Amino acid sequence: MTSNFIDEKEKAALADLDYSLGLIENNKEICWRKVKNEQGVEEEQLNPLIKRKMIWGEKVMVARMELKDKCLVPQHHHDNEQITQVISGTIRFWLGKDKSEVIDIGPGESLIIPSNLPHEALMIGDVVEVDTFSPPRADWIDGSDDYLKK
Repeated sequence: MTSNFIDEKEKAALADLDYSLGLIENNKEICWRKVKNEQGVEEEQLNPLIKRKMIWGEKVMVARMELKDKCLVPQHHHDNEQITQVISGTIRFWLGKDKSEVIDIGPGESLIIPSNLPHEALMIGDVVEVDTFSPPRADWIDGSDDYLKK
């Protein structure tokens, strides 16, 4: 297998565009984007209680969320597997259609939510958290995630 890296001039041009490196491997051009400290990542104010920044690739999405105290994300489900990591604050999750499982996760804790599991979440205190989805949430990308905008 042979890899041919781009030359220094092309690399410098890509750096100006926040692209870190490109290469050709098996006749397929590969290029990835470098994001520094969330610079250039647009922040969305979804409603008065929720802010979001997100990046995604072909198979995974990462979103940094800021949610205000008492914000309630209504029960929903999606085909995507979700991992929620809490940075600050506490999130109370109700899991299952009947909301029979209740779990609180706080700073340094994570929750894995399987595909299609109904879940609802209440913020206890102001919350900063990171959600990772696989595959990326198409409704978040195309803006049809109305349940978060109410």
